[in-house]
Amino acid sequence: MKRLFYLVLLVFGFAGAVEAASSVDFTVATYNLRQANHEDSVNGNGWGQRVPYIAKLVQFHGFDIFGTQEGFYGQLEDLKRMLPKYEYIGVGRDDGHQKGEHSAIFYRTDKFQMLDHGDFWLSEDQSRPNRGWDAACIRICTWGKFKEISTGFTFVYFNLHMDHIGVVARAESAKLILKKIQAMPKDMPVILSGDFNVDQFSPSYRLLNGSGILQDSYDKAALVYDQPGTFNEFDINGVSKGRIDHIFLTNRFSVLKYGILTDTYRVDVPESGTPSGNVSQQPLKARCPSDHFPVMIMVRAQSH
Repeated sequence: MKRLFYLVLLVFGFAGAVEAASSVDFTVATYNLRQANHEDSVNGNGWGQRVPYIAKLVQFHGFDIFGTQEGFYGQLEDLKRMLPKYEYIGVGRDDGHQKGEHSAIFYRTDKFQMLDHGDFWLSEDQSRPNRGWDAACIRICTWGKFKEISTGFTFVYFNLHMDHIGVVARAESAKLILKKIQAMPKDMPVILSGDFNVDQFSPSYRLLNGSGILQDSYDKAALVYDQPGTFNEFDINGVSKGRIDHIFLTNRFSVLKYGILTDTYRVDVPESGTPSGNVSQQPLKARCPSDHFPVMIMVRAQSH
């Protein structure tokens, strides 16, 4: 009887180990970094001031792989220097090299192997820098095929920044991404992240979330830690009513948790007077690391 009991334990323990080995958990995020410009610097939101806090935020929350928007080449190189375990892929939208905003994807090199990557423009002509449909700006999508090193789980990650003006451009961009996914081998796991410049009630959002191919991670999450919106305009007390930064997934992923991260940092307030109270306090002003809050999720994927 005792031998049978140990045999049952062994069988179920082995089955549990096999099940555990067949899945992998990792964190995914999307973060509009806000392009570096003189006006932000004048207003106290310069890139040089913000980037150390962005890097620490990424490390503290443990982003394993994340899409970025708006970053210029120099910004991405700055962030890479502060994230020594990370590499990134992506080219500038203006010339296909280093000029203009990027939709770069950062990933931990100790966790993922990059198998393939590329870029295409959100346009009728996807092969070169150009504006598509009624877009106000040139828009680009960066993609990468990655393998999770410990399990061999392979997936494709798309990251983009949709146009802020062109209604047709956003809808056609959504259709283009869906066509790209449908052209892949059947059941290829896919992640799509970005600044979509529309909230969860818009037609282009519904094209993606109602496609039967992709689903918003917000809807799939077992635990949601959020607020009304993801755009803050560098104002910690003001926020948009809708989520415009999204992470979509195919059905090979489950979502353990979803969060809109509202981390801030503090700067000195000049000529602020003498601190009062029992605890010595230096008056400080809270600032946001970007004009968007990052969205982070923890996913679980079956590696079979």
